[in-house]
Amino acid sequence: MADKPFSPEVEARLRADSAEIISRYPDARSALIPMLHLMQSEEGFVSPRSIALCADILGLTRAQVSAVATFYTQFHRHPTGEYHVGVCTNAVCAILGGDQIMRSVEDHLGIRDEETTDDGKFSLEAIECNAACDYAPVVMINWEFFDNQTPESINGILDDLRDGKPVAPTRGPDQLPTFKENERMLAGFEDGHADEGVGAGESTLRGLKIARDNGWTAPQPKEEN
Repeated sequence: MADKPFSPEVEARLRADSAEIISRYPDARSALIPMLHLMQSEEGFVSPRSIALCADILGLTRAQVSAVATFYTQFHRHPTGEYHVGVCTNAVCAILGGDQIMRSVEDHLGIRDEETTDDGKFSLEAIECNAACDYAPVVMINWEFFDNQTPESINGILDDLRDGKPVAPTRGPDQLPTFKENERMLAGFEDGHADEGVGAGESTLRGLKIARDNGWTAPQPKEEN
């Protein structure tokens, strides 16, 4: 179905939302990245018809839109699950157990890297870095942080999600949004959850606390004569 045009109702809604996104930028082309997030919020991935619609709205070629959609790793060209699981396998996380977590999740879900379960509930991706080394090993689900994970803890979280139980990220909103819900937020449409949950945690702020306790400050630039 993703190679057929959107229904008139869906296309009209996407065009209206795209117009709102475009209005935020002095150059319409600058709206392409949030528009691609908008398309993912509709379909769960960037489909051929999504690329065609973005190209038509922005006056670009499909090749120009595809170049952006294939460059950034947050954009997917095949369907993602309702819950997209990203396991960090970069150096710090790998050393502390990220590789074992990845293998365990693969076995638990019965899928491999870049695959989606048959029921569409989960998709899996090995992430190069989740930018949260102070909480390694880290797993992100729908771009929300799950810190200091083990194979047992993350598989328990996945079981809760499969059973429809509410799950809260370590840092972020009080309840984990779906992939499509978070993609709409990344497109620039506020979801009302920005002030929920923990922001910067203790590990992140420890260096700042040590500096303040010792009266350390950053060197000031020398005044020029």
